[in-house]
Amino acid sequence: MATITGAQIVARALKQQGVEHMFGIVGIPVIPIAAAAQREGIKFYGFHNEQSASYAAGAVGYLTGRPGVCLAVSGPGMIHGIAGLANAWSNNWPMILIGGANDSYQNGQGAFQEAPQIESARPYVKYAARPDSIARLPFYVEQAVRTTIYGRPGAAYLDLPGDIISGSVDEAEVTYPGRCPEPPRTLAPEENIKAALAALKTAERPLVIVGKGAAYSRAEDEVRKFVETTGLPYLASPMGKGVIPDDHPQSIAAARSFALQNTDLVVLMGARMNWMMHFGQPPRWNEKVRVIQMDISAEEIGTNVPTEVALVGDAKAITAQLNAELEKNPWSYPSETTWWTGLQSKIAANAATVEPMFNDDSVPMGYYRVLRDIRDLIPKDAIISNEGASTMDIGRTVLPNYFARTRLDAATFGTMGVGAGQAIAAASVHPDRKIICVQGDSAFGFGGMEVETAARYGLNITFVIINNNGIGGGPDELDPAHIPPGAYTPQAHYEKMADVYGGKGYFVTTPDQLKPVLEEAMAQPKPAIVNIMISNKSGRKPQEFGWLTR
Repeated sequence: MATITGAQIVARALKQQGVEHMFGIVGIPVIPIAAAAQREGIKFYGFHNEQSASYAAGAVGYLTGRPGVCLAVSGPGMIHGIAGLANAWSNNWPMILIGGANDSYQNGQGAFQEAPQIESARPYVKYAARPDSIARLPFYVEQAVRTTIYGRPGAAYLDLPGDIISGSVDEAEVTYPGRCPEPPRTLAPEENIKAALAALKTAERPLVIVGKGAAYSRAEDEVRKFVETTGLPYLASPMGKGVIPDDHPQSIAAARSFALQNTDLVVLMGARMNWMMHFGQPPRWNEKVRVIQMDISAEEIGTNVPTEVALVGDAKAITAQLNAELEKNPWSYPSETTWWTGLQSKIAANAATVEPMFNDDSVPMGYYRVLRDIRDLIPKDAIISNEGASTMDIGRTVLPNYFARTRLDAATFGTMGVGAGQAIAAASVHPDRKIICVQGDSAFGFGGMEVETAARYGLNITFVIINNNGIGGGPDELDPAHIPPGAYTPQAHYEKMADVYGGKGYFVTTPDQLKPVLEEAMAQPKPAIVNIMISNKSGRKPQEFGWLTR
């Protein structure tokens, strides 16, 4: 009788459940899983750091709606991979971490890399399990996949002892569950749909906020129809950008603070009232704001601000319900109102403030001048992985997104170091599209070695480093007797890393160099690094409030 190993069963079960992308670092005892996954047709990318690999797995979950997998060795490897679990937990992205473990008969003996792995993962996952037999492995894989994508998406962890991975059983003993179907798209009660629209009609200063939950649910067609039918002003969360194109005339992103402070009713479409939305609290928000909240998770309703109307369920399905009701009972918000006038006036004022910064050709350059040329050159369907402090904050306002799920950044958890892994994930999912990774020099340092990973697999990624010599800006020269805590080596030539891996690197210091270099870099068939020196004093336009609401 034919036998099959645990590694082969895991790979076959993952493939059957629709897993197409795996990232990780091989070693004892997980090497056979990676090899078996490749034989099943799963794309495997060998990384240099489990953190970056785990970030890639989570990004795949967001981009595809099916979990990506991170594969890690036992102990330290699995512990490093928890970073991705935490990021996926915070962002509600499906992913699976598979951690190798010591042989089951060695538990408690001080085995090589023995660690409390399930206990370590559990705070950040919806499902954690250690399979009890080789033959039942497909059951656990299906459970993990289904749990990550059903309800509120999230992460899962599978703990695989070495003897389970390398052991074998008769193939006849193994039963593979059918592929887990796509999650059901749950609807809101009809009375809640009517109540939401009734409340909306009473608002004097309404606002729609499109969150990444709408992007994840693939609600772009429905959301755009809703916004255009109602004539409402809208803004997007950082990763809700592109659900409606950023250049849409109803976008009031350039008047964000003014809109939040003055709206009297907000429709949250897959967005949360967490720190990214200043908890819905004054002074960043109108203290009497009314809330219509759409979310997949009932537990999220009413967080920080009472919800007047709750629409619990799938964003795509519920928005379709709203549109159907509007077809039966048409309504739109008038375009000639003091609210629209005030928003447009603020947009114009803010545009006038930043325009000189876009056109400032001083040396060293500022953020806005650099991002202007990037903005003007990237293809409309490019996927942008953007991280850093000011690099990301300014980038999300300057770099446009015209399609859903084309922006990846530090997101809800504020995770630094996600850029390279997320860019590789995007290139794996969308090999036909341009991927651009725009990072600060600090952010690049977290995953810079993954440039080699991108080069090894021939991924078309352009890495742009906006370099100000440190975290928040470092000195132009270092005094060895007193190196500031956030300082890095001034004028560091990170671009030379691309040359080492067969790509091409560029060092840019003046505005006249910038555009031709970017054009050449983006045309490269292999990864390129553009290292752009900017002023260590460059920052955002003056803000009315501090970065975080205290």
